[in-house]
Amino acid sequence: MADIKIISETPIDMNTLREELEKVKKRDKELNFRAAKTEEYLHSFPALKNSAELYKKIDALKIPRLKDAHIAKIIDILPKTLDDLKAVLQGYPITVNNDNLKKVVDTVNKFIAEK
Repeated sequence: MADIKIISETPIDMNTLREELEKVKKRDKELNFRAAKTEEYLHSFPALKNSAELYKKIDALKIPRLKDAHIAKIIDILPKTLDDLKAVLQGYPITVNNDNLKKVVDTVNKFIAEK
């Protein structure tokens, strides 16, 4: 068996994963079992165009302690209210004040309204 070495780990949102699976599908003509199940799961969620743009907008807010993994999860869920965002971040051991949470919710809502 090949000796696999992980060089880096980067959290990605579901839309980016969907694009990466399409690239693999083009290259290999067929997905393996695990990738096919992942693709099937991803099709149960609506596709968001320009998720990278939303990522940049949320990252530009410069909210302390908000990491890439948190932003990716926010993009996946697209919380529309403050309570929804609190529920999303509840699974992580971080604290973000209400003013910053409000900024994130406002950014997400503006992005959804534009699209």
